[in-house]
Amino acid sequence: MILDEWQELIKEKKIDIVVLDMPLLNTMKYKDLNGIEILISDLILQLLSYMAEDERKRIRERQKEGITIALQKGVKFGRKKVEIDDNFKESYQEWKNHKITAVEAMRRVGMKSNTFYRRVKEYEYSLEKSKLS
Repeated sequence: MILDEWQELIKEKKIDIVVLDMPLLNTMKYKDLNGIEILISDLILQLLSYMAEDERKRIRERQKEGITIALQKGVKFGRKKVEIDDNFKESYQEWKNHKITAVEAMRRVGMKSNTFYRRVKEYEYSLEKSKLS
């Protein structure tokens, strides 16, 4: 987190930090105050860190609300699902009957191995389901 990095830089490595658009965080400016400079910069940094974290929480909450509303309206998220078509069924049968290799079946249907095997599971599940009906 930024607070930890800030502390490491100014306390452990004894580095002076100059923030051009925030003079209150300038660790060189208050050098002669015998430790008060660290208190001032720590206090301001804590406040800014709190404000940033609070803003992140509000953004996440608004995003969550927006997603909920979109889902209620029927908006679909993610990639479109590749349907199991006749070409897949044909290639599947040939692969199961050892007429072609799995690699050839994947090439024919234009799928990578993980997608192909996932679709095989889905297809086999649908076949089992239809047998039970």
